[in-house]
Amino acid sequence: MHSITIISATNRPDSNTEKMANYYLSALKNKNIDAELLSLKNLPESFLHSDFFGQRSHEFQQIIEKYVEHQHKFIFITPEYNGSFAGILKVVIDAIPPKYWADNKACLTGISTGRAGNLRGMEHLTNILNYLKVNVYHNKLPISRVDTLMDDQGNLMDEETRKVIDMQLEGFLKF
Repeated sequence: MHSITIISATNRPDSNTEKMANYYLSALKNKNIDAELLSLKNLPESFLHSDFFGQRSHEFQQIIEKYVEHQHKFIFITPEYNGSFAGILKVVIDAIPPKYWADNKACLTGISTGRAGNLRGMEHLTNILNYLKVNVYHNKLPISRVDTLMDDQGNLMDEETRKVIDMQLEGFLKF
């Protein structure tokens, strides 16, 4: 059985996005589901200048092989950046051959410190993934005011949010 790749879709250090991605990782492991976390903050430093137009760094090729090439399910945890998602995620998607995305499944969770939980960003990402022939699970979860839902160590403390994440994951595992 293949594992699920959870993508923490920002390269910002110490982000709420990565904290939430770690919560998802923990929740899946508690369900005995094999999952891996790809944090975009761990991309090779030369990534923006070395992994396009027929060039491929060894480091990024290893990321593709471990987290994308053999996977069939992805969970994107996407922060809101200027009414959409972080540009680094679009760059990563563009740097990976479309054949590795096609006919796979994705689950989207948008997070923000504001009120909308990155609804626009999730719709934007849905359009891109659909273009790449990725089937996007219908239960896209917007999590607003994420900074108020976690303690100082980044632990998700809000019980209602934990419940809706669990419902989302249960549905996605059946999808």
